Amino acid sequence: MKQTLLTAKELSARIKFSANYINAELRDSIFIEGKHYIRPFNGRKILYIWEEVEAYLYESAVRNASYIPMASGRVCHG
Repeated sequence: MKQTLLTAKELSARIKFSANYINAELRDSIFIEGKHYIRPFNGRKILYIWEEVEAYLYESAVRNASYIPMASGRVCHG
């Protein structure tokens, strides 16, 4: 099992979001503990799994490109 573990600061350099935004907004709302990040030894330090984060970014980019949101709340599959 080979995974690249990154701190929030290292991840921020790769995805161009600030480390504070990653920890305050994306963690626990977008990124899921155990899938996108881990807390080694039940500590305070958080390490993000690069391969899972990267896969999620590409998945959401493809998902958003396939439809156009409309004002009524519906989507147009264009």
